[in-house]
Amino acid sequence: MFHFRIYNKMKKTVFAFLMLFITFSLSAQRNPFKNLTEKNGKIGIGTEQPDELLTVKGKIHTQEVLVDLQGAVAPDYVFEQYFTGTSEKMPNYKLITLPELEAYLKKHNHLPQIPSAETMENEGMSLKEMNLLLLKKIEELTIYTLQQQKEIEKLKEAISED
Repeated sequence: MFHFRIYNKMKKTVFAFLMLFITFSLSAQRNPFKNLTEKNGKIGIGTEQPDELLTVKGKIHTQEVLVDLQGAVAPDYVFEQYFTGTSEKMPNYKLITLPELEAYLKKHNHLPQIPSAETMENEGMSLKEMNLLLLKKIEELTIYTLQQQKEIEKLKEAISED
């Protein structure tokens, strides 16, 4: 009889611990993503106030990001304008001269059409827009290099003729 009472008490104690464990386990599993928030159809990671379809406050680790252009114009017009004299996609585009570029840089301390450091700090930046602008600047630099190479070749010819 004595063993039966001890066994019943042990059984009740084990049952109580088991119920307590299950309760804690289930409550911990209700929201396994404590830093994930949904508000008005917008998802927030690391924020309780998502302001876009997906808002992440923190680092993102990924292998690749695919950005759709959706109407944005890739800067092939830079080369098109240089080699043909006009561009169908961007008829108003004009490569500025190096003296014009230098004057702009002296005045603004950043490249034309590229936001200033202060603007980027205050407003952030669009990766799509920035990548297109940087590609445009690379293409413009390529044209400046081609122009300079032509000048170098002319100077070499002039020197070799003397």
